Order: sequence, then structure tokens, then C-alpha cells
Amino acid sequence: MKYIFVTGGVVSSLGKGLTAASLGTLLEARALRVALQKFDPYLNVDPGTMNPFQHGEVYVLNDGAETDLDLGHYERFTNCVLTRHNNLTSGQIYETVILKERRGDYLGKTVQVIPHVTDEIKDRIRKLSDETKYDVVITEIGGTTGDIEGLPFIEAIRQFILEVGPENVVNMHVTLVPYIKAAHELKTKPTQQSVAKLREIGLQPQVLICRSERPLDRDVRRKLSMFCSVVEKAVIEELDVEHTIYEVPLTLHAEGLDQLVCDLLHLETPAPDLKDWRNFVERVVSPSKRVKIAVVGKYMDVRDAYKSIYESLTHAAASEDCGIDLKLVDAESLADGADDQLEDVAGVLIPGGFGVRGAEGKINAARYAREHRIPYLGLCLGMQVATIEFARNVCGIKDANSTEFDKDNPDPVISLLEEQRGVRNKGASMRLGTWPTKIASGTLAEKIYGNTEVTERHRHRYEFNMKYRDRMNAKGFVISGTSPDGTLAELIELRDHPYFVGCQYHPEFQSKPNKPHPLFKGFIAAALAYQAGDKKPITTIEQTPISVSDEQLVLQR
Repeated sequence: MKYIFVTGGVVSSLGKGLTAASLGTLLEARALRVALQKFDPYLNVDPGTMNPFQHGEVYVLNDGAETDLDLGHYERFTNCVLTRHNNLTSGQIYETVILKERRGDYLGKTVQVIPHVTDEIKDRIRKLSDETKYDVVITEIGGTTGDIEGLPFIEAIRQFILEVGPENVVNMHVTLVPYIKAAHELKTKPTQQSVAKLREIGLQPQVLICRSERPLDRDVRRKLSMFCSVVEKAVIEELDVEHTIYEVPLTLHAEGLDQLVCDLLHLETPAPDLKDWRNFVERVVSPSKRVKIAVVGKYMDVRDAYKSIYESLTHAAASEDCGIDLKLVDAESLADGADDQLEDVAGVLIPGGFGVRGAEGKINAARYAREHRIPYLGLCLGMQVATIEFARNVCGIKDANSTEFDKDNPDPVISLLEEQRGVRNKGASMRLGTWPTKIASGTLAEKIYGNTEVTERHRHRYEFNMKYRDRMNAKGFVISGTSPDGTLAELIELRDHPYFVGCQYHPEFQSKPNKPHPLFKGFIAAALAYQAGDKKPITTIEQTPISVSDEQLVLQR
């Protein structure tokens, strides 16, 4: 088993996750089996209760784990199907250690960072070290080198290298080489100091990934090599990509990163097969047509808050040789109507979210899409606001609402399940993970998926109130997907609309570059048809159904 550790220095947000994912892409293209994991130093048990403004999206895995958004990069860029064992936070570690101490597992010993905390970190790495499944484990350490909360992780890596042997490990450090405009010069000092800090803690990087706005000339590479004690060919330039993040594996390959890593780990592999990846990137960079899509949300100032949605739109558009022009619309700005802001788009997407802020704006957006026959895709809360809008304005249920927005509402078309009513803790208390959905025959959903049963990832607390099903169905509101026992609504559509679909789950968590999710693919196809003036319902869409193995399903209640 071989191991790669990815650390970062100077500043945060340098793209360690993208770099790790891109390396995974390159190693898989060399026929290696790769696993990726993320260690986060913050004390939260998981990101599930963290504000999207601060942390970006929460990415949900098949087993219901709420994880860091970098795990989304890992799954999109590779063939990995991750579990809760692939994401570890300081909160999880300390929680585990304290519970062991309370049970008496340490037999009265003084509990310390070394060895008890570091042992837990090393154990998490070993849990993925299955040579029957993987050849290489890539572990990203969150935060910035020198942060006090990250020190136990660096120490654990130092110990781990001693245990498995340095010949089986590559330490890769992502750093910043800033360009000082006034001096017309790239500066290496921040990287030198970051590496010095890493070496003080006990790690010597063998590879430097240098983020920069300008190319590194030979003198800069030599200087970094000498002062950081890294061979010159291991000083890897990682410039800002011009068009899309999916260019990163190609730029790193051009720098020789994958061959370098294989040499350091003594791995003999064939040359990478990047043909499909290059073809995908070409379609993203140079599409033959473009379409304008509005995303109506409440965290629009933070691009990472809807990261997986934007990427899923890119995947689906590329499959149609199409580019996406995103129009990001703050839901609060639509409180008095959506006409002015949505009249120039060919599709409306409303993502998930929590809380009443912006809800009426989203309801207005759903109404505009319904009345103007614009393709609509509602995800989680996007499905719920579409339900509320239809109940109010088509079914005449004037007070229809969600108990999330108004707990005493007389017509709660969206409400809590009985078993959720007593829940007080927010963390991991929702319907989470991969659940099966039964698709009704003869529906648009069946045409989109090409199957009558699919599995999708969930993250929500409120559900469609089945008491209103018949009343709304009579007006054209179709529940086209349910839980296998028929008690939970999973997928809705409008009978007399070209493409008006809402789902209770999060399809964006299963989309990949060369395997776009069916709902997104259908949405883009419908938007292109709308743009071309064809507002008739879609008749058929060729798809590969989304599915997972039985053991990955979260058990039904």
C-alpha cells in the first residue's frame, strides 16, 4: 500500500482538495486503484450544522455522512464511492477519545494528544489501507500549516511514515508563490517559511505544488528547490486555470506530477489514458451552443454554497455540447415578483436550503416558471416551494405553506414526519443518505431515468404531506416517485408542462463529468428546446440509471 499526504501552506483556499482529486484522476488513468480522504482540524463533529456562508455546501455520502465539500471533488474526479470513513474532523477524534476514557478503555492512563489522539488519526488511515481494494490512499489535511489545531494531524503523519516506511509515502505541499505587481516579481519567501514550519513539526515535503498567477521561471524553481530541499523537477507549477477546474488534471500531467509520484512510490504503471477526460474538457471549453440558466438561492455570495449543483449543470451541458451562462438570483430580491429577473432565462433551478428567509421569492420563481412553461428543476427545498406555489395558486389552498416557515399553518402541504417532531438536536437528525425511489410508470420521470427504481442521496427534514395528494393530483400535480412503501413523496412533476420536476433528494451528489445525472441532463435538454422555441413536453431521454449496491442503502424506516 502506498500513501500520499497533501498539506497546504501560506493561506487557505489554495485548492488542496482539487489538487488531491486531480492527482486521483491521473493515477486512476494509470490503472491504479485510488482512495481519497479528508482530515479537517475544526472541532465540529461534521459540517452538517455549519453555515454555508462560512463553509460552503455540505456534501452527503451514500451512508448518510455529512462531509466537507472536497469529498464532492473526490467523487466527481475519480471512481471512488466514499463513506464516513473518508472524512475525519478533530471533533470526531476528541469525541471518540473522550468516550473511550469515560468507558475506561485506557485503564486509568493519562489521556494525551500523543499517543491517544494521534493513534486515532492513524487508525483512520489504516481503515482505508485495504490492498485488495486500493493501491494508493491520498489523504488531504485541511487548514494551513502552522495552525494550532492542525498540529496533531501533522504529528500523526510523522509517526505513520516511521511505521510504514518512507519509501511508501509521498508528502505533497500545496503553497502560494505570489506575484508582487509593484516589483514585477514572483516571491518565494512565503513558501520557504511554510516549508520551514512544516519541517519544524517533523515533515519534509518531497513535492511542492506552487499556486501562482504567473508561470514559474527556471530561477524561481531553482530557488524553491534549494531553500525547500526539494528536487527541481518536484517543484510543480499550478497556475489558475482559464476556463474550468476540470483542466487541472491536464495541467498537472503536463508538469509531470503523476509520473513523479509514481517514481517516488516505485510504482510501475502504463501511460495515463486521458482521452475521455480531454474530450469532456474540450466540450466545456468550446461548446457549440450556450444556454442561460437561473439559479435562485439564498447563499448567492458564496460560490461554494451550491458547488455540486454548478458542477452538475456543467456535466449535463457538456453532454449536450453546450455551455452554461449562469444567472445567480438572490431569492429575497424576488419577494415582489420574478418577471424582471427571469424573463431572459431558458431554465430555472431552485436548490435546497433551510429557513424562511427567501422562501416567498423562491415560491414566486416557481410560479413564474410554471406559468411561462419554462423548464424547472427544484431540488429538496426547490421541490417544496414548488408544491406550496401549486397548492396556493392552482388548487386554491390560499394558506398553503410549510411548517418550517409557519409552524401553526392550517394547511401544511409540507410538514415534519411524526418521528421528527420531538427532535431537538440539529446535527445528523435529518433523513440522510441513499434511499430507494420507486418511479411511477408513464411519467416524465420514468422517461428521464429509463427505470422504475433508482437510488438517491437525501438531506432534509420536512416532507410532502400526503393528505393533499389527491386534491393536488386532480389539478395536474403528479407524485411520480415515492419511497417503496408509497408513504413518502420523492419526486413530483406537472402533467401539462414541458419540464417541471422537483425532487426531495439531492441528485447533484451523484453527477460526474462523463456521467451527468439524468435529472440535470433532462433539464438542460428541455432548456435548449425552450430556447429554440419548442415548448412541447419531452418524449424520451436516453439515460443510464443511477444505482448503488444494496449494502450502501440507508435502511428504510
